[in-house]
Amino acid sequence: MTTAPDARSDVRIREAEAADLLAVVRIERASFPQPWPYDAFERYLDAPGFLVAVDGEGDGEDAVDTRNVVGYVVADFVPNHGRGLGHVKDLAVHPDRRGEGLGATLLEAALSKLAARSARTVKLEVRESNDRARSLYEEFGFEPLRRVPRYYDDGEDALILVRDLS
Repeated sequence: MTTAPDARSDVRIREAEAADLLAVVRIERASFPQPWPYDAFERYLDAPGFLVAVDGEGDGEDAVDTRNVVGYVVADFVPNHGRGLGHVKDLAVHPDRRGEGLGATLLEAALSKLAARSARTVKLEVRESNDRARSLYEEFGFEPLRRVPRYYDDGEDALILVRDLS
């Protein structure tokens, strides 16, 4: 199990496990108007960048306490003719823990995982109105590629952002 201490607090970043999924879904539902269902997360359990942030995980590095999942990121990797493509599919932090830098910590960890898999480019979609997320992605060097009209079920446009990792 991969773990990394977060300098900001007693939060650890580790690979997601099946036992984390209920906590992840709760955060998803509290974060988005059109949340992913449980089975969508279940499909990504083997993705290299499905990571959770866990607060006060326990005494040992390998201890698992899913009650304390405070955020997650879902990112996967697709080989693409020698130019691997990473895709950040979902990222959220529990509403009570926002503003502590956990989103940045999760994104940084996911980008590291994707780079280790030889991703040369990473893309993501973000709601045009999600200024907080757009600001985070901009801090990490993501740039707008294009707008996709009516991408979301409620009719809102998405911005496709990309970042070169090479």
